[in-house]
Amino acid sequence: MSIAEHPLDSDAAWAATRAARRGAPLPAALERHPLCRMLAPLASPNPIVVAQLGQSLDGRIATVTGASHFINGPGGIDHLHRLRALVDAVVVGVGTVVADDCRLTVRRCDGPSPARVAIDPRGRAPDDARIFAEDGARRISIRAEGVEPCAAPGVETIHLRPMEGRLAPADLVAALASRGLRRLLIEGGTATVSSFVAADAVDRLHVMVAPLIVGSGQPGLTLAPVAELDLARRPACVAHPLGGGDVLFDCDMRREADGFGRERGSDDERRDDDARRRRIPAAGEDIPLDCGGPGSGHDPGRALA
Repeated sequence: MSIAEHPLDSDAAWAATRAARRGAPLPAALERHPLCRMLAPLASPNPIVVAQLGQSLDGRIATVTGASHFINGPGGIDHLHRLRALVDAVVVGVGTVVADDCRLTVRRCDGPSPARVAIDPRGRAPDDARIFAEDGARRISIRAEGVEPCAAPGVETIHLRPMEGRLAPADLVAALASRGLRRLLIEGGTATVSSFVAADAVDRLHVMVAPLIVGSGQPGLTLAPVAELDLARRPACVAHPLGGGDVLFDCDMRREADGFGRERGSDDERRDDDARRRRIPAAGEDIPLDCGGPGSGHDPGRALA
């Protein structure tokens, strides 16, 4: 894992990234700025899926009562709004819609609000939820085949065929891409983000870690268990300090790191063959989308109001 040398808070870098999103060339002086480099994939026209989580040091996104506003400080919230401003659509599960009544708009930085997508297989979200409010942005409800369309004015409904009671993340990504929404932010909650990670449908995972210990409560990612650490995923990561003491881990889910957190095949790894040979081996060297049925549980997210 590498650590960025400069903070992400830069008005000039953000303005340049937004301009690059519109097709302008990035100024040479800012090409290596951490903010520009981290957000470059979202400024590109290429399709990408970014998922994000905000959690405590002990991996909790909410308390036992579901309280989560706000685990992260201002720097983490600013980063989330920048992500929203760059993507074509922000996606949340119905549990987050019901629990938080989130708006998912861009308010803490310059930039347009993206399309808002609610994964709602059984049609649980109320028609007057703020995610469906008419404000000029596209609004989409993803539902299982046979479920009534969303009745909120102007809301598009996409019906997907469940497979063994689940909506496949790949089908959702393809359905949105066919409608011009190719850059996606999977914002919450934990069941939704976990399902996309488990399905290998996430290109980048942004985990914002706040300097507090909750002790118990809702965990962040919930994935299938592994018996040995060698089977654990080790994405290449860059750590970025944020305002308020938060740290952002930018994880490239398409690149694997070695046991030291460095991308395999990097210059650092090749220069450090001896250290790798001395490495002590580790000991013992599809989660469903929230369908909202009985026992599905609360799906609190880091979707901010």
